[in-house]
Amino acid sequence: MTLVAEPEAPARAPHPLRAEAVRGFAPAAGAAVLLTTGVLLAGSSARWQGAWAETATEVHGSLLIAVPLAAAAGCWQGGRERRRRTEELWGTVVRAPLARFLASALPVAAWVALGHLLAAGLALLATWPYARGDRPHLAQLPGDAVALAAAALLGHVVGRAVPARLAAPLLAMAGYVGLGIATAGHAGALLQLNPSYRVLAEVRPLWWQPAAMAVWTGGLALAAVLGYAARRRGTALLPLTAAVAAGVLLVQSGDGLWRPDPLARRQVCDPSTTPAVCVNARYAGMLPQVTEALSGVTEKLRGVRGLPVRWEDRAGRPHPDEAALPAITPLGWSAVRGRLTDPRQFAWEAVAGLGLRGDCAEKWPTGRVLLADDAVEHYLAPLPARQHFDGIQAQGDAGDRAELRERRAARARLAGMGERQRRDWLSAYFAARGRCDVKGVPAL
Repeated sequence: MTLVAEPEAPARAPHPLRAEAVRGFAPAAGAAVLLTTGVLLAGSSARWQGAWAETATEVHGSLLIAVPLAAAAGCWQGGRERRRRTEELWGTVVRAPLARFLASALPVAAWVALGHLLAAGLALLATWPYARGDRPHLAQLPGDAVALAAAALLGHVVGRAVPARLAAPLLAMAGYVGLGIATAGHAGALLQLNPSYRVLAEVRPLWWQPAAMAVWTGGLALAAVLGYAARRRGTALLPLTAAVAAGVLLVQSGDGLWRPDPLARRQVCDPSTTPAVCVNARYAGMLPQVTEALSGVTEKLRGVRGLPVRWEDRAGRPHPDEAALPAITPLGWSAVRGRLTDPRQFAWEAVAGLGLRGDCAEKWPTGRVLLADDAVEHYLAPLPARQHFDGIQAQGDAGDRAELRERRAARARLAGMGERQRRDWLSAYFAARGRCDVKGVPAL
């Protein structure tokens, strides 16, 4: 009996999508988006690392660079067969033109979107140890990923249609200029249709805005792909109609697409001091260190009457019974990565806000009142650089030196008062300040 060996089954060829996705240009395109976005975010980390809303805003704003880069990557991939001179050979493949197009284009689109999502994830991880309130804002990430994938698909169509080696860099430049013009423009239509338009961190998109933006960008890209590669090009009308409908919705909604962040309107307060110390609820975790920075001031104000009820941290002019807290935002100045950069400077600015009434500031003369202001400031929280400025004035003319002597004498008189006398003097001072009463400010 003769045994006949059965022939081995031929090895199954890998799917073209898998081959394109794991080798070649697509992973490099994703790495380029990851690296570029990461470098942009790292260079501006002081502005966002420490607050979830600022992180989301900065990540979304990076699309201004990432979208043109994704379009250029897709364009370069689209011109690959022309550069290799294999267009005729590729045209003999049994697969339909749309399948051949997607096998080459989809991996690049997926990788650039993944690169952006990875960069966003790293930014969120970098913010997590320093966040002092709020929660992560993830609503715009899916729409951003779709916009990048759509840019890569559109770029692929351009790369197939335009026989020029410089098509990719020129497309990137045109995309950057176009997005920049749309961002800088004042026309609502351009702003609302711009996938990289960055709004203030204090507002949030409506729940359907990211979905509408995804339909707008994705619909345009899909319509271009079907119009170029599909056998029945009329099918491109369906995604084009969806994109136009989403675009009209975005344009007609205008600024209504954004709503104020409810958390940005709330205050978190420490009522154990007078005035009470309040910070915006988005930075609630910074309240203890803000209170600590102002502890020297509040200790000296113990028992003083006529003070504002609280320091408040909100946009606009404070209420008559409140004083403006020095601005924590924009991040990168007073606060970096959840910490005050200069507590002494912060305390001096808080003291300056105690006696400042914007609705009557023009009534204050330059003489006795300013002398009292300087003495109060120097007693409660002197400007860190005051000694430097006094040294410069001491080298000035006779008038400057006389003014400096007068200010130093006033400071010494306030500091030399007995505790009860100084408390009564400060009470009269803040009461007059609160009434915008120039004549009521006590002399020193």
